Amino acid sequence: MDLVRYRILGTTQALQSDGTPVPVGGARLRALLTVLALRPGRTVPAAVLVDEVWSEDPPADAPGALQALVGRLRRALGPDAVASVNGGYRLTATRDDVDLHRFERLTDEGVRALADGDPAKAADVLDDALALWQGPPLADLPDRAAEAARWETRRLDAQRTRLTAALALGRPDAALPDLTALCDTHPLDEPLQALRLRALRDTGRTAEALAAYERVRRLLADRLGTTPGPALRTLHAELLRFDQAAPRQGRGELSENPHEPAA
Repeated sequence: MDLVRYRILGTTQALQSDGTPVPVGGARLRALLTVLALRPGRTVPAAVLVDEVWSEDPPADAPGALQALVGRLRRALGPDAVASVNGGYRLTATRDDVDLHRFERLTDEGVRALADGDPAKAADVLDDALALWQGPPLADLPDRAAEAARWETRRLDAQRTRLTAALALGRPDAALPDLTALCDTHPLDEPLQALRLRALRDTGRTAEALAAYERVRRLLADRLGTTPGPALRTLHAELLRFDQAAPRQGRGELSENPHEPAA
């Protein structure tokens, strides 16, 4: 069987080369594949596999149960998919064969592209990275909270960078719905809030941006007892200057030639 892809950003899946899913039935079997796919090409000691697959409910004969489970996984994926090495097992795959690690590589590439002044490339690469998510990460891992939280943070970083690229490309209208949704979910995330304020400003909604800043300021004070950080305060000052300058510019255009009657 020609397997080229594994998914663990959501329900764990194995895919054939044409994208057809391979049935991997049973929670323990999917948990085992998840643990191995987290470390593709690396030997995972049997004790680690037992601990992560069974968590707080290990079987009485753990080595035997693990061996039987590996046998079932080989029958599902093919005999060469999982190798036995030095008291452990290894998924015979590369990092790029696993969606989680491909997401990480693409995210790093997108961040570098934006830093190098290429927001168009950053947007394309980060779109590909974020499209890999099919649901909560490591969904079939029994004790997933800490590891899953780390990858959710990585996903949020990728979303921020993607939205930064959108603003750099002059697409604030396209970015605003996602920014609003993310700010609602992460109201104390100042970098996200700053991106939203910039998007509102760039769409000519300065008054809304100022009102949004005031809401963030109150929220930080109420929940954390802090004030906005330097980046938000600087942006707020720019918004105030922009808001105050706009009426004067309008009046200046009307009175540029005081001897010419107004239309």
